[in-house]
Amino acid sequence: MAGMIASPARTDRLVLALAQTRSTVGDLVGNSAIVRAARAEAAAKGADLVMFPELNLAGYPPEDLVLKPAFQEACRTAAEDLARETADGGPALLIGLPWVEDGNLYNAYALLAGGRIEAVRFKVDLPNYGVFDEKRVFARGHLPGPIVFKGVRIGIPVCEDIWTDEVCECLAETGAEMLLVPNGSPYWHGKNDERVQIALSRVMETELPLVYLNQIGGQDELVFDGASFVLNADRSLAVQMPAFESRVSICTFERGADGWACVNGERAVLPEGDEADYAACVLGLRDYVEKNGFPGVVMGLSGGIDSALCAAMAADALGPERVHCIMLPFRYTSQESLSDAKACADALRVRYDILPIAPAVEGMEQILAPLFAGRARDLTEENLQSRVRGTLLMSVSNKFGPMLVTTGNKSEMSVGYATIYGDMNGGFNPIKDLYKMQVFRLCHLRNRWKPDGALGPDGVVIPENIITKPPSAELRDNQKDEDSLPAYPVLDDILSCLVEQEMRVSDIVARGHDLETVKKVERLLYLAEYKRRQSAPGVKVTRKNFGRDRRYPIINRFRDSGCAMRTPDLSIAPKKPLGNPERFEE
Repeated sequence: MAGMIASPARTDRLVLALAQTRSTVGDLVGNSAIVRAARAEAAAKGADLVMFPELNLAGYPPEDLVLKPAFQEACRTAAEDLARETADGGPALLIGLPWVEDGNLYNAYALLAGGRIEAVRFKVDLPNYGVFDEKRVFARGHLPGPIVFKGVRIGIPVCEDIWTDEVCECLAETGAEMLLVPNGSPYWHGKNDERVQIALSRVMETELPLVYLNQIGGQDELVFDGASFVLNADRSLAVQMPAFESRVSICTFERGADGWACVNGERAVLPEGDEADYAACVLGLRDYVEKNGFPGVVMGLSGGIDSALCAAMAADALGPERVHCIMLPFRYTSQESLSDAKACADALRVRYDILPIAPAVEGMEQILAPLFAGRARDLTEENLQSRVRGTLLMSVSNKFGPMLVTTGNKSEMSVGYATIYGDMNGGFNPIKDLYKMQVFRLCHLRNRWKPDGALGPDGVVIPENIITKPPSAELRDNQKDEDSLPAYPVLDDILSCLVEQEMRVSDIVARGHDLETVKKVERLLYLAEYKRRQSAPGVKVTRKNFGRDRRYPIINRFRDSGCAMRTPDLSIAPKKPLGNPERFEE
């Protein structure tokens, strides 16, 4: 590993460019072009050094792609090409890439200056929880010392390295004068407050200014929101970059009697709460479509609230001209739903077509009639409607190329209230991690606000009747969701307790819920696991989404009885320690 590189000149002023950029996993040509464009912009603004997010050259998270030797070599070659370009006297670069040394693969951050790779530092604390699997692919780095650039001793803790105190304490003790932290920190509701509190803790402990640079953009289920910031040693907020937006922002550090301080920088206002959730869904959908090269999207527009919200998000993400909505009515589809779907499509200015499904459904029933003879009609016939709709939508996708958007919310996905190979068809689901009551709130929100950069129309785009009418799948006469499920406020609270908080049934009942209702919801949650394994990916919004965060077995006979748990019998506990948990984890 290249060591501490000292520059002969010592400066009391450092102009740092923060490149809050979006990378695409595996696109080394495109990611390198983003680095070059940001460097040119930073050079025009007088920057000495340009900082990029974690693993920006490879794209983050690269998952098992990073284990491929050809990919490792291509990343190293791309870094060397960029390093040679710094011989022109322009700004130096701090970039993230995978790095192989002594047979180990590291999550690395490199200083490129003077035409060469001058220094490399390795990530120490590898997250292995929730959406992260870094211990699977990377080796733990050694505790680092600072690098030296223009006489400034810079500590480089990488992302998770600041979530505990060890790495920053080591850097402070070895002479670091500031901390520059590259991050690949995905969004979830309330995440930014958590980041700031962690950063404040490290500033208080080290008494050093800290730069927190995060990437932006969607990568499969994950959305990275940017929202980069700078804290001075006195804990004051010196810079706040915007969320959900690419940006090269300049901040100037000056050395004073008390050390370094950032003396200028932008102060953006961040969206919070539901606004941030909506912006995350839009960005995640946009990048999934764009990065996979789809010309647009197609979706079923039923006149219900979930498809209306997805249509609004699609118009905001891609522009109305790239959204194709199709109503697929059957005999149970109400005139109200037909009117509501048309009104929503008109308000969003998207293409809207109607494809009646009666011939296909009745044809399938006729084909199955000999096998089904003597059996009463049940969910099987209801699900034929959904499966016909899914087949027709996929056919439009196949013929013309747009990606099919699927529209089930987290409440439905939790309890299996969706038809596999039917309304679950699709390539991506922007509301997969939003509970039903969140869907209602976001519809109200979108009618009075839209995020910066949204391409859809202003004003009311989701008719009020869609929001206020009782939800229904309309697969039989007078059907309502609450015929099969608890009221959504009750269901969502129970699900949040079971999924996000892993609460005991008895504790959920103590919140005021009926025991049998809680046990029913838990049973449905477990039974629907096989459906979720086959569902489309969707934007992560909550702390624990289905897929990366929550990994339950499909075959699972455990059920929480709801009885109070007895106290463990310590008399039969192991007499000897079970060993070092850290070692066991390894």
